[in-house]
Amino acid sequence: MDNIAVHFLTVFMAFFAIMNPIANSTLFIGLTEDVDQKMRRMIALRSVVVAFIIVSVFAIGGREIFLMFGITLPAFKIAGGIMIALIGYHMLQGERSSIHTPTNRDNEKSVDSVVDIAITPLGIPVLAGPGTIATAMNFAAQSSVLEVSTVLLAFAMMCGLTYTAFVGGEWLARYLGQNAIKVVSRLMGLMLAVIGVQMLIEGIRGAIAG
Repeated sequence: MDNIAVHFLTVFMAFFAIMNPIANSTLFIGLTEDVDQKMRRMIALRSVVVAFIIVSVFAIGGREIFLMFGITLPAFKIAGGIMIALIGYHMLQGERSSIHTPTNRDNEKSVDSVVDIAITPLGIPVLAGPGTIATAMNFAAQSSVLEVSTVLLAFAMMCGLTYTAFVGGEWLARYLGQNAIKVVSRLMGLMLAVIGVQMLIEGIRGAIAG
């Protein structure tokens, strides 16, 4: 039971660090500043639902995806670890990683339809970007019922927390202030960098053993 709890906490904190709902709430406010509260809630809900569906597909079908492309688990852990560590490094520097940052083209598209913001850029790549998908697939790589269930439960809770942060983003920004948000982002960056390095170590160890 203790191992399950520790595993769940590890998965949840990995998602928390990479999705960073506190910092992303300021991005959400910026993207939805011209809409009313009702529409803002709808956009927030749709964005987390889109992210949950995408991550669930990769968490559940991770093994089949590996087999389809001839990918070994150690290779994925090495690549995923490097990617996640890079995102953490950028966050430590006070930068938004390009891996999880919407492009100018994404933002131009979102202006055409307010509801599209929920899909791009919020659903993809802000919430369900490559780093999030890599994290989900890594923790559910063995495809056991327990592992997949843990990942899905942790991500569902993370989506709920993200929705709350989005809806209460203005209050959060006023209460914490920009400096506190920056401190939290850098702490999450440090945690993410450590998680990425750990994945990298496990991948190299697995490749050598294989």
